[in-house]
Amino acid sequence: MTIEAKRIPVTLLTGFLGAGKTTLLNHLIRDPEAGRIAVIMNEFGDVGLDHDLIAESTEETVLLQSGCLCCAILGDLAKTLGDLIARRAAGNVDFDRVVIETSGVSDPGPIVHTLATDYQIARAYRLDGVVTLADAATGMETLDQQFEAVHQVAMADVLILSKIDLVDSFDLFRFEKRLEGLNASARRIRADKGHVPVGTLFGLSAMRTDVTSAEVDSWLGMLPELTKADPLDALSGFTAKPAAPMTLGQSTPTTYDRHDHRISSASIELTEPIPANVFDFWLDTLIALKGPNILRMKGILHVEGLAQPFVFHGVQHIFDAPVPLKNWSGRDTTSRVVVIARDMEEAELEASLQMLLLRSDERASKKEPSGGMMVETFEMPF
Repeated sequence: MTIEAKRIPVTLLTGFLGAGKTTLLNHLIRDPEAGRIAVIMNEFGDVGLDHDLIAESTEETVLLQSGCLCCAILGDLAKTLGDLIARRAAGNVDFDRVVIETSGVSDPGPIVHTLATDYQIARAYRLDGVVTLADAATGMETLDQQFEAVHQVAMADVLILSKIDLVDSFDLFRFEKRLEGLNASARRIRADKGHVPVGTLFGLSAMRTDVTSAEVDSWLGMLPELTKADPLDALSGFTAKPAAPMTLGQSTPTTYDRHDHRISSASIELTEPIPANVFDFWLDTLIALKGPNILRMKGILHVEGLAQPFVFHGVQHIFDAPVPLKNWSGRDTTSRVVVIARDMEEAELEASLQMLLLRSDERASKKEPSGGMMVETFEMPF
């Protein structure tokens, strides 16, 4: 078994204060389909796990009747994760995956960084996805007041809408449209009293060698059903129409609080393989100039001269190692890139992505000799 196959999937569970993360956790660890889970949280006292689930506990861990294990973050997430993997290797505990439950005001970014940058942790674990709970009853006000909540939505792979029974259909529609404006690529799921199917929470990342084209499309928020136009859309005025996934310019709402317009997103597709140097230059330049403001970037890339594509994922200036899709058998050579950024004008984001549309014989560059080498020069739109 390869090191990649041995890495334990980690799901990051975040969301607004009072959105229902504890309720979701209680349902999750009761469900036999979820398997054995190690749940990591900030403080046991704030978790409120059902007492009949607890088999025994210590100061550092809670063992559950379901076979799951709960641990506290003892000031250092890397230490907690390292202790877990050591205990698993020694045969003291057993688990198939990890769920990290954050506090309601936590920015997911630092946790994603830890998973990607700590060498020992990155060898043992991989990010499987970010799941954000959004309270339909108080979510609009929370987004207005807490920019951390906006971050949580923008970084999500899946958005779970809780307490939908407490709002009417029109307010729920407005809330979903606002979430879509912040993160059009995230799948939205309506919870039923804190319960969602286990399959919607796991297997979210396409950073696997055996991933299928359908899973890549889902990861990038490009599900086929989202690309079909609603023939009644222009008539109703109330139809929730997702942003077109293969185009530039997924606009964010301008009628909401000032926090929302700080988040911009854009996506692009390129039907022909991309020269490696074009993509490398574009990515290096974007990270150098705007790295701290890149909340998430992900995509599938077909490179000239390579038989298979690869998938990539990054947060700010930190990127996971790209994963080549060795079993890729499709004839489609379309590359797709999705970027969600903070404090970047949408026009900047679009202009940057437009660079990838420029082929070697068409792009705005010139080659000049420099010491016997050919040096390419570009003008970045920043």
